[in-house]
Amino acid sequence: MQLTLKVTPSEGAQYEVKTNLFTIVALERKFKIRASELANGIAMEHLAYLAYESCKQHDIVVPIVFDDYVKQLSAIEVVADEGNPTEAEVTPEP
Repeated sequence: MQLTLKVTPSEGAQYEVKTNLFTIVALERKFKIRASELANGIAMEHLAYLAYESCKQHDIVVPIVFDDYVKQLSAIEVVADEGNPTEAEVTPEP
């Protein structure tokens, strides 16, 4: 599962970051949830955390404390969801 997140800070330009396996595992560890549960709906805190961890993975400077990062944000939205590449695509039978 890979998400592309568009982050709108309160000040400065919008930017996009992509999640990776590390960021998804970090989310699961911090919030004690499974990634599969995100399909039923995702909390804004979860999106913010994914953006926060993704920024760190992509060498985008963020505050040390997660809450300080959230205070700087105006909005976050998912702009692309590449799903799970290991799942087979359902096709109609001939």
